[in-house]
Amino acid sequence: MSDPQSQVPVQTPSAAAQKRISNRLRRARGQLDAVIAAVDSGAPCRDIVTQLSAVSSALNRAGFAIVATAMQECVTQPESERAEGDLTIDELEKLFLTLA
Repeated sequence: MSDPQSQVPVQTPSAAAQKRISNRLRRARGQLDAVIAAVDSGAPCRDIVTQLSAVSSALNRAGFAIVATAMQECVTQPESERAEGDLTIDELEKLFLTLA
């Protein structure tokens, strides 16, 4: 009999981060759908702006998570192991500042 835990796929930190980011973006998409529905139904301005703020915050958190994950990988991987086209620390810093 095989061990059930041995059949569970092991996620790398990068894969786990990607899944969290994807989930955040899906939630943001749901929030944006709610904003569109609120606009279409003539909801009060206060409600629409509150929902827009939630969408904006969710997108910012996803963006920061993407940059933070890339920074972590960049810092922990030796330059010799980085794939061609990977972002440099300077490029990551610029991306981070565009979100700030």
